[in-house]
Order: sequence, then C-alpha cells, then structure tokens
Amino acid sequence: MAATTELPALETFGTTAVLFVMATEQEYGAHLKARFRPLITGVGPVEAAAATAAALAGLAHAGQRPDLIFSLGSAGSRRLDHAAIYQLSSVAYRDIDASAFGFAKGVTPFLDEPAILEIPYRLPDIAAASLSTGGTVISGAAYDGIEADMVDMESFAVLRAGRRFGVPMIGLRGISDGRAELTGFHDWTEYLHILDEKLAAAIDAFGREAEAGRFRL
Repeated sequence: MAATTELPALETFGTTAVLFVMATEQEYGAHLKARFRPLITGVGPVEAAAATAAALAGLAHAGQRPDLIFSLGSAGSRRLDHAAIYQLSSVAYRDIDASAFGFAKGVTPFLDEPAILEIPYRLPDIAAASLSTGGTVISGAAYDGIEADMVDMESFAVLRAGRRFGVPMIGLRGISDGRAELTGFHDWTEYLHILDEKLAAAIDAFGREAEAGRFRL
C-alpha cells in the first residue's frame, strides 16, 4: 500500500465524530460505500497498527481527533452463525507469547494491559462476541487453541493504536468463514456481499442511537 498524506474522512453522528476503519477494499461493498468512507489499513496487525496510528497522528495534528474508532469487517468463527453480524465484547492478541520469561500468554511484556481488552460500549439488538487477533489465517484444527468466539487479523492493533491516542473503539464483525477447512480465497469472499448489507444496516442502527443521544462514550 502506497504511503499517503491525505487525512482519512470523519463521519459525524449527533455530537460523535467517528473514524471508520476497515482492512480491505473487498469488505467495503456497495452498501457501506453509500454510508461512509473508511480508513483502509491493509491486512494484518502490523499494517493495521501502522495505518491507524499514522491516521490518528495526522488527525490530531490537524485538530480533528475523532471521538470514536469504529472497526468493521469480516471474521472467522467455528462456533458462531455464518453470515451473521456480531459486535466486539473483547479483543485479545493471540500472537504474543512471552511465557518463557514468565509472562502469561497473551500479555505484552512491560505493558500495563491485560491479555484480554474489554469493549464496554454496546449497540442494542446485536449479539456480542469475543475476538482474537493475529497474523495468521485460522482454519480447521487451528481453532482448537483459541478461546475467543471469532478471529481476525486487525482489531487488537486498531484498538491499541486508538488507546495510544485516547480514542475508544467499538467494532462489528460479520462471520465469513470457519465452519469448514479453508480451501482457497473464495471461502473468504463467498459471504462478503451479504455481510456488506448487514453491516450497513447495523451502521444505520448506530446512527439512530447516536443521533438520539442514546450512544454515550
């Protein structure tokens, strides 16, 4: 992804300025395009952290710091309903393991943060589920070692970047895969058009809550 100095767009709902963040253009379908323009970070925790931190730094420098980061996209799950939408209840970083030095798995050494970061904000009528972020696509038996309900490759990184700038995050994920062993790229993209429509409906619901003053940070 080429570097850019253009600031990402912020969307305002009521009094809340929101930075929408997504990993890929593939997840950003026609229904979402009709509602907002997100920061597209690229795939994986490194790209997500770098892009989100750079965007927040640029916005802060311009006096446009958002009130909220809204992370959107797809996720894998072996136990949740496929093509369904879930909001994040918590996020963990499954790649970090300094247990050989006596740190609990999932805890970043010398960082005053627990292994699982709770997301306290909720939207009505959308089921909440825990999420694990890491740099590997999870399939089949790889789910055996993951306690979280669903997996992705960016949310923890986006959340941590936001916390460095004092900006809270909420997130929605649509389940795209995980029920069966992955056989190729098409297993991820098969439901993205359905998730696009459902995520857009959830954004409309968020907008109604925020405009009515019922969503508070």
